[in-house]
Amino acid sequence: MTRRTEWPDSADGIHSAAGDAETRNGRRGGRGRQNGGGSTLAFGEDEPASSRAEAGPPRTPEEQARAICLRLLTGSPRTRKQLEDALRRRGIPDEAAQDVLSRFEDVGLINDAAFADAWVESRHHGRGLARRALARELRTKGVDSALIDEAVGRLDSEQEESTARELVDRKLRTTRGLDREKRLRRLAGMLARKGYPEGLALRVVRQALEEEGGDPDLLEEHLRED
Repeated sequence: MTRRTEWPDSADGIHSAAGDAETRNGRRGGRGRQNGGGSTLAFGEDEPASSRAEAGPPRTPEEQARAICLRLLTGSPRTRKQLEDALRRRGIPDEAAQDVLSRFEDVGLINDAAFADAWVESRHHGRGLARRALARELRTKGVDSALIDEAVGRLDSEQEESTARELVDRKLRTTRGLDREKRLRRLAGMLARKGYPEGLALRVVRQALEEEGGDPDLLEEHLRED
């Protein structure tokens, strides 16, 4: 007879079930999972292969899927696509995986919109990434295009330009003494790698170098070459 999977009725219930699962597997509940070096898993990082072994008697695919998702979500937030890929890699049947993922969305443990908002906030202020780079990263996480547009749209052009200027000001100090043209290309290239449009990057670099006493004619020449 097929065993019926019992689902908690709320997010608190699911977290309680996660604690029970951790206890059954010989771990203490209520503490974040850590990697081999003792540090907490990073945002969206896959769990180490050594921790994936299932303990205890055989379980239904739904129970296995739930346990896998709970362990991954204990480490950090995940998108539905990330969890879906993890379940597929572990051989969970698609029907069981989708049932579990939909239930987790219902109780709020999977929320791609909140994930996208948090990702933009964290990566823009922490790494200085521009909207284009942030959108590219979110696409690799499997976030829907509409949710990406909404999340990156909250980062307005003034904030983006202000962050670009902060990045240039910090880099200026490390490029002093270099050839002026090399400084220009290095600073503009740094912004380009972080997703800033060429026009914005060159404008911000030009302003910074002019304020420092650089030669604006060199910048005009570079613009004509491009």
